[in-house]
Amino acid sequence: IMNAFGLIQIGLILLCITTISSLQCNHLPLQQRKVIENSLQLLDKMGKKFPQQCLREKMSFRFPEQVLKPRQKENVKVVIEEIFQHIFYIFSKNLTLATWDGTALEQFQNGLYQQIEQLEACVIKKQTHYFRSKEVNRLKLKKYFQKIDCFLKDKQHNLCSWEISRAEMRRCLQLIDKVIRKL
Repeated sequence: IMNAFGLIQIGLILLCITTISSLQCNHLPLQQRKVIENSLQLLDKMGKKFPQQCLREKMSFRFPEQVLKPRQKENVKVVIEEIFQHIFYIFSKNLTLATWDGTALEQFQNGLYQQIEQLEACVIKKQTHYFRSKEVNRLKLKKYFQKIDCFLKDKQHNLCSWEISRAEMRRCLQLIDKVIRKL
């Protein structure tokens, strides 16, 4: 009798955990909007106004907007998670020449990291199917972020290259925000 009761308790606990995590996933768009809003504020807080001397160095990276227009809403989460991972990667190396507020940068990185973790928990099941059918989009995204990464390397991660990249990430997050609002 005790074993059966123990199994029922474990079953109920697992059911509660599954329900809670699926509820978190249902509230994800709202949560993401807050995270993006916060990330945009932190990007602004990290640095001052765009330096005038960097204007002539402006670069067009051309974000592949079609990646944010998948047929299923679920797949948007997968794409967003991928984008956040790329942004996190770019903003976690060679930042010595960026004259940014360290606290704001750290909060920005932490916010992205937490969001990646939550998105991973919500999309893990659908990811493999999505990426097999959307490998082209995945490659476009990768190419876009590689362009930014190469730009930073070519400019030896100087102040202007970081400021241009920061402005680009702001644009990228604004595009994601626009898509999330439609969900």
